[in-house]
Amino acid sequence: MSKDRIIVGSLGGAFGVQGDVRLKSFCAIPEAIADYTPLVTDQGRVFATVVLIGQTKGSLIARLDGITTKEQADALRGVDLYADRAQLPHLPDDEYYHNDLVGLAVFDTGGAEIGRVKAVMNNGAEDMLEVTGAGLRDSALIPFTRKFVPTVDLATGRVIIDPPEGLMPDQVDTADG
Repeated sequence: MSKDRIIVGSLGGAFGVQGDVRLKSFCAIPEAIADYTPLVTDQGRVFATVVLIGQTKGSLIARLDGITTKEQADALRGVDLYADRAQLPHLPDDEYYHNDLVGLAVFDTGGAEIGRVKAVMNNGAEDMLEVTGAGLRDSALIPFTRKFVPTVDLATGRVIIDPPEGLMPDQVDTADG
């Protein structure tokens, strides 16, 4: 998906038999997702109308234009929804859309390049940066807090991390090869 679109939610399948869907909003104010229409899927399907009709544990309940049956709603399980960046609010300097972080180069506080941000995930308590790189055996999950990620510089495409001892996976020993 392009940098002009930002993921704002995902669909969790049917809620009932009338075509209503479970909608997990990634917006700071979950109900605001309905304000950012039209919403678009990875496959290019456009939902011009999102009507919120309630909520259930962990998600909103919504009606999407063109979805009228349980089967249609269930077929949308796991589908991500994107909004045009221009429709979204401008963020303060210390907040970022996940899409803006993916692909940024990651350096430690000493200036050594570690890798790149592969994804931004949420474990329920906080956002985590998944960092991959040629010198790492496995992906590293770095808590996306000011303590562990003191600097994000979108202009230069850099993230500086200061992970605690033992958080980074073993590095590949290039002398063995």
